[in-house]
Amino acid sequence: MLVSLKWLSQYVDISGLEPEELAEKITRSGIEVEAVNHLSKGLKKLQIGQIKEAIPHPDSDHLNICQVDFGEEELAQIVCGAPNVAVGQKIVAVRPNGYVGGKKIKKGKLRGTVSMGMICSLQELGIDGKTVPKAYADGIYVVSDDVPVGADAIEVLGLDDVVLELGLTPNRADAMSMLGVAYEVAAILDQEITLPDTAHETIAEKAADVIKVSVEDTKLNPMYAAKVVKNVKVAESPLWLQQYLMVSGIRPLNNIVDITNYILLEYGQPLHAFDYDQLGTGEIAVRLATEGEAIKTLDEKDRTLKATNLVITNGEKPVAVAGVMGGFDSEVTEATTTVVIESAYFDGLSVRYTSKDLGLRSEASARFEKGLDPNRVLPAAERAAQLMAELAGGDVLEGTVLVDELDKEPARVVVSPDFINNRLGMKISLNEMVSILKRLRFDVEPANGLLIIDAPTRRQDIKIEEDIVEEIARLYGYDEIPTTLPVAEIVPGRLNRNQQVRRTIRYQLEEAGLYQALTYSLTSDALAQKYALETAPTTRLLMPMSEERSTLRQSVLPHLIESLVYNISRQADTVALYEIGSVFLGETAEGLPLEREHVALAMTGKWVENSWQGEHKQVDFFVLKGALEALFEKLSVADRITYVAAKVDGMHPGRTADILLDGERIGFLGQLHPQEQKNLGVKDTFVAEFNLAQVLAADIAPLQYVAVPRFPSISRDIALVVDRTTTAASLEEIITAAGGKLLKAVNVFDVYEGDHMEAGKKSIAFSLTYFDPERTLTDEDVTAVHDKVVAALQENGVTLR
Repeated sequence: MLVSLKWLSQYVDISGLEPEELAEKITRSGIEVEAVNHLSKGLKKLQIGQIKEAIPHPDSDHLNICQVDFGEEELAQIVCGAPNVAVGQKIVAVRPNGYVGGKKIKKGKLRGTVSMGMICSLQELGIDGKTVPKAYADGIYVVSDDVPVGADAIEVLGLDDVVLELGLTPNRADAMSMLGVAYEVAAILDQEITLPDTAHETIAEKAADVIKVSVEDTKLNPMYAAKVVKNVKVAESPLWLQQYLMVSGIRPLNNIVDITNYILLEYGQPLHAFDYDQLGTGEIAVRLATEGEAIKTLDEKDRTLKATNLVITNGEKPVAVAGVMGGFDSEVTEATTTVVIESAYFDGLSVRYTSKDLGLRSEASARFEKGLDPNRVLPAAERAAQLMAELAGGDVLEGTVLVDELDKEPARVVVSPDFINNRLGMKISLNEMVSILKRLRFDVEPANGLLIIDAPTRRQDIKIEEDIVEEIARLYGYDEIPTTLPVAEIVPGRLNRNQQVRRTIRYQLEEAGLYQALTYSLTSDALAQKYALETAPTTRLLMPMSEERSTLRQSVLPHLIESLVYNISRQADTVALYEIGSVFLGETAEGLPLEREHVALAMTGKWVENSWQGEHKQVDFFVLKGALEALFEKLSVADRITYVAAKVDGMHPGRTADILLDGERIGFLGQLHPQEQKNLGVKDTFVAEFNLAQVLAADIAPLQYVAVPRFPSISRDIALVVDRTTTAASLEEIITAAGGKLLKAVNVFDVYEGDHMEAGKKSIAFSLTYFDPERTLTDEDVTAVHDKVVAALQENGVTLR
C-alpha cells in the first residue's frame, strides 16, 4: 500500500512529525513501513513555463527550438525533442544549474544551438511510466492553463510529497485504504480523524425510475447499490486527483474512472462506473454465468466464463465480472453522458476463484478477496456521486437502488483484563486498556471485571480474545513488554507414550532386520481396500494427478508389497520392509477423512544365510510371527495377544491368522496367496498388518521389577499325542490352568508328524518350568503339581507319548 502523506493529512493531523519519525511509529505499532520515498529527492529548480514559439531545429529532424516564458523579462531558449511539444503549452522545465533525477542540468548546446535547460516528461521527474497518463506517456507533460507561469513545478505537481510504502500482512485488509491508514495513524498519535463529507445535491428525478437491480444469489452478492448521475462531461481529471492516483500506482484515465479509483484508494471499497446508454436495458441483474459464456473485459481481451463465476449483466448478457473487472462494451468513454455507479459487496472466496479461473487480478479483486467493510458500501457510492457532480458537472438522481441482505453488525469479543495481562506478562491497568481500545475506535464497556468490545466492521480481522490482546500490545508498545526469564520448573524432556511406542516399533523391527519404507497414502480405486482390516466409504481426490494416485488408502500393505516387488525385480533376493502409516476410513463428523495409524510388514527371501557353512533359512510364517511376538513383547502386550487361523482375501488359505488383542481382532499375518505371488513375480512372501491405534489404546500395567531368584527351578518335559487340528495354544491353556502358581513357564520345543505316528495325529512336546520364589522345591512338590497337569490333559482327551 502506497500512502501519500499530503493525502493522509486531509484526515488526520500529522504536522510536526518528520516522515521518518511517523514511519517509525507505524512500524512499531505492527504495520511495517518498507520505504519512505521523498518524491522531490533529486529535483531542484523546476518551474512552470509557457512555450511562446517552437520552430524545427535546422540540423535535426526531431528537435525543436522553443522560446519559453518563465515570467521573466526575456524568454528562455530550450531545445526539446518531445514529439508533442506545441506553442501555447504550459510545461515543466528544469532551469540551468537545476537537478532532475539527481543530475545537474547546465546551459549547453544541442546541434550547435544554445539550450537554457530541459523541458521534462513525468518519467524524467521520477514518476513510474506505468502510471503516467497515456496522452503524455511518450512526451512532455502539459499542465492546465490555470497554473501561473513561473510557479514552482515541484509544488504544482505535488512532488513536495512523501510516500510511505506499507508492507501489509494478509489480516490487515483495513489498511488497504487511506481511511484505514488514517484510523491507524490517529490511534497511534491519539488524534481525531476527519472523514470525507459526502453531502451533495440531487435532482427530482429518481434513480429507481431509470435503473432496476436484481441479485440471483444473495450469498455471493448480499449487497448491491446503484446510483445514477446524468449530464456528466467526461474529461481529464484535475491535477490534484491525477497526482494522488499516480503516487498510488494507478494511471489516470478520465475524471469518471479516476473518481472510482480514487474512492477505491480512499475507502477501500471498489466501485465501477457503467455507461448507462451502453447498458441498453435500464436493468442490472447479478447472476452466475452459464458455462462457456463470453465477455470482453476492459483490457480488451475475450474471456470465457465458468458456471461458478459471478457476473453483472444488463438482464441479457454480461457487462462485468463481479469484483474483478468491468466489461469493454459498457465502459465510460468521451461520449458518455449518464453514469451508473456500482458499489457492491461480493463474496471474497467467489471473487478469488473467478480471478484465478480467468487469470486476472486487479486492485478491486485484491480487496474483495481479503474482505471489505460492509458499512462502507453506501458511503463510497455517495462519495462517488458527490465527486462526479463536482468534477464532471453531473446531476445526481435522487435515491439509491439497493439490494441489501448484508450483515453489518460488528463482531463482539468479551475478554478479561487478567487474560490480556497473563498473555503479555504485563500489568496494564483497566483504564489504560479502555483508552487504547477507544483510540482504535472500538466500542468498549467494562462490566463485571470484563471488557465487552464491539470491533468496528472495518476491522474484519478482530474475532477472538487473542486479537484484542494483540491490539492492546501493539498500541501500548511492544518495547514496553518487560524482559523477564520464564518462571517454571525445569524438567527433562521426554517422549509421550504414543511417541515412545512408535520409536519402540522402529527400533525393534529394525533390530530384527527390517527396513523402514515410506509409501504414498494415495492409491488407485482398485487397491484402496485391498487387504483392509475394515472397509468404509473411500475418499477420492477432486483433481488427482493420475488414477494411480486418486484415492486415499485403507490398507498400508498394497504399496508396501509394491516396494518389495520393486526391490526383488532389481536382483535383491531378500527383502524385509515395514511401514508405520495412516489409512483413511470414511469421514468424521466434521467431514474430514477418518485417519487411523497402522503397522505393516512384508518379508521374502532368506532369513538366515551363512555361505561359508552352507547354511540358510528361508523366511516363513513363523519367522514373521516371531518378529511380531518380539515386538508385542516390547510393547508389553504379548501375554494378551493370541493368533487364530483365518481367511483373508489375497492371502494363503492355510497360512493366515488373525491377530487378537484381548480377544478383539487388530490385524492379520500370513503368506500371500500362491496365485497372487505368481502375478507379482515373487517367491514365498509373508505379510502382516495391525491397527496401531488399538495397541496404543490398550491399558498397560506399570512395569514391575522382581528380585533375582535365590532358589532353583525344576523343568519337566512332556510329549503329547493329539489330533492334527489341535493347536498348541489350546494345550498350553490347559497346562497353565492346572499348573497353578508353581508353574512359571510353558514352552513348545518340538512338533512331530510322520512315521510312527497314527494317521491324523501329531506329537507336541512342551517344557514346563516349576519355581517357588520362597523356597527350594522338592521332587515330591513338583511331581504332585505335574501329575495334576497330566490328569487335566488326559481329561481333555490328550494322550501321553
